[in-house]
Amino acid sequence: MEATLSPEVSGRKSRLRPLSYWLIFTVPALMPLAWWLAQTTGSWLWTGLPLVWLYGVLPLADWLIGRDREPPVAAQDTWLNRRFIPWLCLPVHLATIFGALWVLPQMPWWAGLMWLVSLGYVGGVMAINVGHELIHRKSKIDRTVGGLLLASVNYASFKIEHIRGHHVWVATEHDPSSAKRGQTPYTFVPRALFRNTINGWRLETARLKKLGLPWWTHEMLGWTAVVIAFAVLAGLIAGAAGVAGFFLQGLVAAATLEVINFVEHYGLERQPLGNGRYERPTPQHSWNSDFWLSNGLLLQLQRHSDHHANPSRPYTQLRSWSDAPQLPLGYAAMLPIALLPPVYRRLIHPRLDARNRASSG
Repeated sequence: MEATLSPEVSGRKSRLRPLSYWLIFTVPALMPLAWWLAQTTGSWLWTGLPLVWLYGVLPLADWLIGRDREPPVAAQDTWLNRRFIPWLCLPVHLATIFGALWVLPQMPWWAGLMWLVSLGYVGGVMAINVGHELIHRKSKIDRTVGGLLLASVNYASFKIEHIRGHHVWVATEHDPSSAKRGQTPYTFVPRALFRNTINGWRLETARLKKLGLPWWTHEMLGWTAVVIAFAVLAGLIAGAAGVAGFFLQGLVAAATLEVINFVEHYGLERQPLGNGRYERPTPQHSWNSDFWLSNGLLLQLQRHSDHHANPSRPYTQLRSWSDAPQLPLGYAAMLPIALLPPVYRRLIHPRLDARNRASSG
């Protein structure tokens, strides 16, 4: 049974929520900190510090601090929070990537591998998470910054597929990023990565055909050029190891995204209405998580139920839905648990069963 927060504690968390968004910059800071510790101590084991922090320390701190179910407050929806913080993530993340690749050749192979996995998990937070927020915006500047963040982890197809594919078909059999009950991330993630990449190209090709636009205006061609430019820069900085490292960290970041997608929609289904149509997405078709610390650090991504019901709503205005499916922990804990299918099913299936009984009763 969860403890009920006092009004005083709930109010304090709401007031501190705008400050929590700055916590996102603690994630890229883990990379130079890990490098400094490795140089200071002489131990390359420190290259795994981001992994230990993100999936060891953070889940524990998240659980201890607890939930934040309160609605948005006016102080959090400012230009500083809505625009400056997400925009700042682009130069910070690019500096983190190329700085990390610059020192990569100095490491033994096993430490370099752990370093790139750490960098990929940082990219999952900084590039994909923030890019996801920005590609939903109407502003071309926002969408461009979002696209550059996604290109930095070689997953620019997400910019197209997520909006025109995932949000259309979420919680149906047509969506590669919605996991069915009983699936494991080990079969789900490779399929999602492949199909979503293909879908990004296919959806943009269909758009050009419908509008009668020439092939060279294909958005994916532009983003592929950006990815190639990033890879060339990585090669100039660190040679062949830099190019390989650039693509490996991107693969880890994209796979992290799809594990989170696995968690966000696992076992939830929209009812078919006939003629290939489905009921409108509601908060019932995404798992909600309202832990204060991880929600601040992830720019409210875990208020995912409201996001799918209102895709254009900025993160600073997302609400927590108490009647939506509720995850027992934040994403930092749910991601490693998802990689243990028997444990994950034991944790989530009873919640699915309870919802099914309630809806049928």
